[in-house]
Amino acid sequence: MGYVSGAFGIRGWLNVVADTEFADSLLDYETWWLKRNGEWHAYVLEEGAVHTKKLAAKLVGVDDRDAAFALKSCEVAVPRSLMPAADEGEYYWADLVGMTVVNTAAESLGVVDKLFATGANDVLVVRDGETERLLPFVAPVVLKVDTEARSITVDWGLDY
Repeated sequence: MGYVSGAFGIRGWLNVVADTEFADSLLDYETWWLKRNGEWHAYVLEEGAVHTKKLAAKLVGVDDRDAAFALKSCEVAVPRSLMPAADEGEYYWADLVGMTVVNTAAESLGVVDKLFATGANDVLVVRDGETERLLPFVAPVVLKVDTEARSITVDWGLDY
């Protein structure tokens, strides 16, 4: 859902970069899970607000700048069970990661490694060994997403 980019002020507030469609939607969740040293830990959100392009968040038990700074670079997650169901034709990025990507000629392009937003559209990063392909996640390219088969059919050549 995002990551901690640093401390905000001196009273334990965090700067958080939300990796959500609307940054403030992360504030809808009472409990955040932060990944620190490879382990997930639950924190209760005490208060939060949108500040420029980031969130400022105060977590229970994080009471000074040093404690906040110690959480820098932690991933922020919420339990999937608490997230609303995606609408028809919409997908959570986490659901697309790991899907096999094939083109209309039934050639495998690889597996979705990650996604990123460009402002104009989202982009699938598809890996096949050492080969990395960047495919725009737009209707003319992405023809079908089959969540049950964990595959995405695209109009994209192997030589693109």
